[in-house]
Amino acid sequence: MSAADTVIVKIGGSTFGSGDTTLADAAALHRAGTRVVIVHGGGAEITRWLGIHQVPSRFVDGLRVTDAAAIDVVVAVLAGVVNKRLVAQLGRFGVSALGLCGPDGGVLVGEIENPALGFVGAVREVGVTVLAALLDAGLLPVIAPIAVQRGGDQLLNVNGDTAAGEVAAALPGSRLVFLTNVAGVLDGDGRPIVRLDAAESGRLRAAGVLTGGMLPKIDACLRAAAAGSRPVIVDGRAAHALQQAMAAAPAGTVFA
Repeated sequence: MSAADTVIVKIGGSTFGSGDTTLADAAALHRAGTRVVIVHGGGAEITRWLGIHQVPSRFVDGLRVTDAAAIDVVVAVLAGVVNKRLVAQLGRFGVSALGLCGPDGGVLVGEIENPALGFVGAVREVGVTVLAALLDAGLLPVIAPIAVQRGGDQLLNVNGDTAAGEVAAALPGSRLVFLTNVAGVLDGDGRPIVRLDAAESGRLRAAGVLTGGMLPKIDACLRAAAAGSRPVIVDGRAAHALQQAMAAAPAGTVFA
């Protein structure tokens, strides 16, 4: 599989709306011969379903605590409701998409890093062979960020941004596109940073410019860039943002 013609797209709920073109763009890229892999989140939907089941939502340093009462709901929502909804929507655009998560062919294998977070994992292995087989067959993989624990069968909740970065890192030369609800990574004056590397990221983080939910995206992009991928964070609210992100000099923040 040539990773150079592969794009990993990370999508969340913040950019979706009645006018969103992300899935239509993904379908157009797929039909044009680009190998597309989608990694999705679903935090808001998880919170809603945890509330329905009267399971409290707790966070530590921005990460969802996923205890025994929460993991089944998290898996059901991410690998079930959200994943299959996306697969069905891609089907409406004429794309043969296949939804999967960690235990499906070992596509995401992880380990627990912080026991205080419960069943929350960090990705240690990506099933590149499985992804290659699916892409070679003309399918579009849609990956829910659920890993299977290395050496066992415990399912682990994984940050979706981190999962996307690991998939891109496993495919050197690929394009990694984060679709967000801002115009890229912003500097202290609220202006998009055109190009960002590890050194500048560290300086801005120390200065308190980079904070909050953007940090996992930045870390994932730096990890992917170090492995040879070509990451970019763009404004997913713009029409055809995904198609535009494939340009040689896309709007947003490019990582080196």
